[in-house]
Amino acid sequence: MSTPDFVQNSGGCVVSKNILSGRGRLTWLVREPSTNPADNGWRFLSDIDDDEYLADPNNMAVATFNQVAEIEPAIIGIYALPVGSDLQLVVENGRRRFYDNNTGQVVDIH
Repeated sequence: MSTPDFVQNSGGCVVSKNILSGRGRLTWLVREPSTNPADNGWRFLSDIDDDEYLADPNNMAVATFNQVAEIEPAIIGIYALPVGSDLQLVVENGRRRFYDNNTGQVVDIH
């Protein structure tokens, strides 16, 4: 079964294995400078990732942006945000909002 192409040519990203396995919920999103032409710079961490977990590089995986969007479709709207974006996805009463971790403000992705 193939992954839907939510964002064409979106490249790869680094994602916590807790998100990929379904153990954790995608909560933290950071866009760093890309490390190679296939890397879009997005880094996705879960609500259960702690410093000890994140210190082990084996707990992270490379996935396509679209693979992560299949798990959490709300991220489709944040793809084009610039390098330096540092967000938190908050789910309340079934509604999803992104907050800028630097300002605390809701991020308008429309």
